[in-house]
Amino acid sequence: MSDAIIKTIGLAKSYTSGTVITQALRGVDLEIAKGSFTCIVGPSGHGKSTLMHLIGGLDRPSQGSVFLEGTDISRLDNSSLAKLRGKKIGFVFQFFNLLQGLTAKENIEVAMMLTGVPEKEQGMGAMELLAMVGLAEKADAKPSQLSGGQQQRVAIARALANDPGILLMDEPTGNLDSAAEGEILEILHSLHAHGKTVVLVTHNNEIAKKAQHVICVKDGRISC
Repeated sequence: MSDAIIKTIGLAKSYTSGTVITQALRGVDLEIAKGSFTCIVGPSGHGKSTLMHLIGGLDRPSQGSVFLEGTDISRLDNSSLAKLRGKKIGFVFQFFNLLQGLTAKENIEVAMMLTGVPEKEQGMGAMELLAMVGLAEKADAKPSQLSGGQQQRVAIARALANDPGILLMDEPTGNLDSAAEGEILEILHSLHAHGKTVVLVTHNNEIAKKAQHVICVKDGRISC
């Protein structure tokens, strides 16, 4: 793919616990096209989440390289890597990780503050993002007052606080019922239609069937 926004070459990751070495990824080469909707699938414990963490710069490879828009992020220092993540990538995880003492709006405002959005723009920007995910009326609700699906929609809005071109998602519907899952997927496909590159780790084959591209991970290697 000449239009690859994410590319890995010889990507490997191992973890050491005492004398035990676990090889999570083994020489992964892949390309993800800009503006695509890609699902990463495979059995539990075979490297899917590790792969997502590496391409998102949340962890560093033991070997190999990760390129984001042509930049080898595996060679960046911690400060430069954090700045790049803050500008280009939004993350959503299975567990919503919202700040429990803050409202939905405040959770998004904090994310905007951390990415350098001027204070005077944070309130309106947060409301626009909540409206985008259909939760403007829940702006003053705290996480404990929201359903699981609503909390994940807030988490998606928070991931958009830096207007990233790439959304990386690790089992974003894993804790949701079918109705809430459908709402989340509708939002994700809408974001993709508006130009976002979406990379989604999932165990759900029905979700994967609707993706443009599927990457299968087994035993730390790409198997399809």
